[in-house]
Amino acid sequence: MAEEMSRFLSEEQMDALKETLIKNPVNQGGSYVRITEDKMEAWLYLDEPENGEEYTKTGLIEYLEQNGVKAGLITSNIAAMAKKKIYRREIKAAEGKVPVEGKAGEYEFYFTPGDLSRAPLIREDGSVDYTSMKSLQNVHKGDKVALYHPAVQGENGYKVTGEEEKPTFTKDLPPLSGRCISRSEEDPNLFVANTEGKIQIIDNKVDIQSVHEVPDDVDLLTGKVEFFGDIVIDGNVSAGVVIRAGRNLTINGTVEGCTLYAGGDIVLKRGVQGGGKAKITAKGSVFAEFIEYSDVKAGRDVEANIILNSNIFAEQRVVLNGKRGAVIGGYVHGLCGVEAQTLGNDVEVKTVVHCGILPDDFKKMRDMIRREVEIKKTLMELVEEMTDLLKRRKQTQGSQQAQLKAEMSIKQMNAQKDKLFAMLDDIKLEKDRLTAIHDRGKGACIFIRGKINRGSVICIAAERMPLEKSTSFTKYSLNHGVIDGEVVAI
Repeated sequence: MAEEMSRFLSEEQMDALKETLIKNPVNQGGSYVRITEDKMEAWLYLDEPENGEEYTKTGLIEYLEQNGVKAGLITSNIAAMAKKKIYRREIKAAEGKVPVEGKAGEYEFYFTPGDLSRAPLIREDGSVDYTSMKSLQNVHKGDKVALYHPAVQGENGYKVTGEEEKPTFTKDLPPLSGRCISRSEEDPNLFVANTEGKIQIIDNKVDIQSVHEVPDDVDLLTGKVEFFGDIVIDGNVSAGVVIRAGRNLTINGTVEGCTLYAGGDIVLKRGVQGGGKAKITAKGSVFAEFIEYSDVKAGRDVEANIILNSNIFAEQRVVLNGKRGAVIGGYVHGLCGVEAQTLGNDVEVKTVVHCGILPDDFKKMRDMIRREVEIKKTLMELVEEMTDLLKRRKQTQGSQQAQLKAEMSIKQMNAQKDKLFAMLDDIKLEKDRLTAIHDRGKGACIFIRGKINRGSVICIAAERMPLEKSTSFTKYSLNHGVIDGEVVAI
C-alpha cells in the first residue's frame, strides 16, 4: 500500500503521512522512554511497529518531548533508530550537561610562601650535602613577586528534563598587601618588588627586609645563608657552612672553618678558628678579634687583635690593634702597608709580612712592558713590509698569478696586523691594572710598634729581608730597591 501511495505523493508528503501514521509507543506494547534517576540521561526503547508502519526522526523527538525529555537530544542517535530500524534495545536519546565549575581567584607566587624545604642534597655517592640547604629567599628590585589570576565563572549545565544546573559562584581575592611591593605598570595583576632583600610572608602579607637576622647558631642543619642585604648572626657559625651577604656580614659568636662572603664589610666580633678550612672574602674590610688558621681576602683593610698562622690579603692595609696586636706565623700582605704591635714569637716561627705590589704582579707588569715593546716592534716591521709590497706591486706589471699572490700576502699581513693590535689592547688593559696596583703600593711600609722576633721575614714589593736577630720599634720601607729599617721611638 505504501508503494502505491508513493507513486502519487512527494517525499515531503510521504514523511508527513508517516508521521501521522506512527503509533504512540505508550499504547504500543513495550516501547518506552527511561530517564535516569539523576535526570542526566534519557534512553529510548522502540518496539517493532505493526502493519509495516515506520518511525520518523520528527515523530520520535515529539514522543520524547511528550515523555518529559526537553533538552540534550542526541539527534544522530534518534535519526539512526528511525532510519536503521533499531528495535527492542535501549539507545541513549538525550544527555544532560554537567555544569563546568569556575575557578576562584588565586595568586601565583614567584617565591615559596611557606617554609623552605629542609631536605639536603643527596650526592651520587650517597653522601649528604648539607650546604645545599637554604634558610631564606631573596629578591632584587623589580623582580616579580606574584601574579594574580582573576576568578573565572563556570558554565551552566542542564538536565534532560530541562532544569538548569548552575555551578558554584567563584570569588576574587583582595589585592595583595605588604611592604615594599607594588603593581606593575604594564600588568595590574603583576606585583613586583620595590627593593632588594629577604622576602617572606608574615600575617598573610608580603614583607621584604634589607637586614636578615639569625638569632641562633648557624650549622649544617640551618643550611646555606644567602641574602642580598645585611646579615646579622647572633650565635656561632659551625664548620662547613656557607654564608653570602650582598652587603655587610656581622657574626657575634665564634666562627669555625666555614666560607664567608660579603659585598661590604665582614665583622667577626669573637673571631675565627678556621682549622685551615675557613675562607673569608669581603669586598670591603674584615674586622675580627682574632684570625686563626684561615684564608682572608679583603678589598680594603683587615683589622684584628691577633693573626695566627693565616694567609691574609688586603688591597689596602693590615692593622693589628688591641692589647696584643700580634702576627704569628703565616703570610700577611697589605698593599698599602702593615702595622702591628708584635711580629713572630719566641720560638721563632716563620712569619712573613709583605706590603707593596706582590712579586708575581711586579714580574707580570714587567713582562707586559716587555711584550708591549716586542709586539710594537713586530707591528712596525710588518707595516714596513706591507708598505714595501704595495709599492712594488704598483711599480711592476707582473703576471696575473703574481698579482694574486701579492694580494694574498697583503690579506694575510692585514689579518696578522689586526691580531697584533688586539694583543696590544689586551696587554694595555692588564698593564694599566698592574700599574694602578703598583702606584697604590708606592710608599707602603711595615711598622712594628713592639717586638720583632727572629724568624720573621720583611717583604716590600719584590724585595725580601729575613731577620737574623730579634729587634723592636722599627719601620721598614723601600729606598732605591733596598729595604731600610728605621728605629722609631714610641
